[in-house]
Amino acid sequence: MNLPPEGQLLRIFIGESDKYEGKPLYEWLVIKAKEHGLAGATAIRGLMGFGANSRIHTSKIMRLSLDLPIIVEIVDTQEKIKEFLALINNVVKEGLVTLEKADVHLYRSSSNRDK
Repeated sequence: MNLPPEGQLLRIFIGESDKYEGKPLYEWLVIKAKEHGLAGATAIRGLMGFGANSRIHTSKIMRLSLDLPIIVEIVDTQEKIKEFLALINNVVKEGLVTLEKADVHLYRSSSNRDK
């Protein structure tokens, strides 16, 4: 798969305990991104954060949270990202979704390297 130099970065900020169809929401998002042929998706667990409800979520032992922040990042073309946004619009019930320009400098796998 080729990715043009002008891509888009979709960031989805959710909680670790968020669920959809019985799965962790971050897992569902990454699997759906793969099923829809997007270039790549990564779920990242945050150490500390807060969102619209202003509750602090932290991994500190004294305040161990079972709902740490999760960021799902997805990069692809503007068209594919917009299609994916339409799919997840009613799925992400709480959180933040951002979209920004991404300058793609390199996108390849070991199977694409010169042999």
